[in-house]
Amino acid sequence: MFKNVTAYRIGPNWVATASEIETALATARFTECSPGQDKSVGWIEPRGIAHGPLLENIGGQWIAKLMIETKAVPSSVVKRKAEIQIQEIESKTGRKPGKKEKREMCEDILHSLLPQAFAKQGAVTVWINPQDRLLAIDAASSGKADEVITQLVRALPSLDLNLLQTATSPQTAMASWLLATDSDELPASISIEKECVLKSGAEDQPMVKYTRHILSTEEVRKHVREGKLPTQLALSWEGKASFVLTDNLQFKKLSFLDGTEPDSLNTQGDDKFDANVVLSTGMLSPLIKDILEALGGENIFAEPATEAEGPPF
Repeated sequence: MFKNVTAYRIGPNWVATASEIETALATARFTECSPGQDKSVGWIEPRGIAHGPLLENIGGQWIAKLMIETKAVPSSVVKRKAEIQIQEIESKTGRKPGKKEKREMCEDILHSLLPQAFAKQGAVTVWINPQDRLLAIDAASSGKADEVITQLVRALPSLDLNLLQTATSPQTAMASWLLATDSDELPASISIEKECVLKSGAEDQPMVKYTRHILSTEEVRKHVREGKLPTQLALSWEGKASFVLTDNLQFKKLSFLDGTEPDSLNTQGDDKFDANVVLSTGMLSPLIKDILEALGGENIFAEPATEAEGPPF
């Protein structure tokens, strides 16, 4: 269910129920692109059943899913058709179209070709842990995560989200782990695996990328001491999950180990969806907590939580 995770802390003063969120998401339900539309974004049923709930509540964990549909026309096609039209205008009138006319011409060509373009769809899963006030997005890029956050805030204007911040930056911690000469110097719950990207601060300096390579070597330590700092580091957590931690605290290439992979469950339909959510969120919650602790604990910049009637959501 989750291959990449970008996590956020929900502010202490935001209060909403699952039914209120369901109602809010319903105002932005996904519809496919119209013939002349190049992009459509909206919420779909996480369980994949038409007209079902847009927010699933499984064991107190809330799951939503955003669908993003785009249609693209190759710029080379637009350019080629525009050049043909420009040549026709020059041959008939003897004049060359100006910049504004060329721009409007390209826009008209693009809109005329959109109905013929193939649509590409991609769904992004959103997980809300109301008890821990944590929100996570299954997005591999910051841009995709930002798009989901934009849609969430549009549907829920009072939603207060902040990226997780830690006392020690992920990059500083990862560098110290790579410099360690003894496994006892590493956090107890994590182990370093065989993938890493090292970059120096200077843009013109080459990066060093290790794949399927033992990282507890003097060669790697030398690179770090010379100023090449890790932007990605493959880790495993308690022998249960592996992932790549990034310098902006994203979890990429998330994989469950030793037969705990949710998709391998011998269940069908609704039971499989429910079991997948329970197993995935049940594994991710302590994993994220342990990583935050390994990074010196979380820095929370929001105001202290105030007492409020009813549940936290």
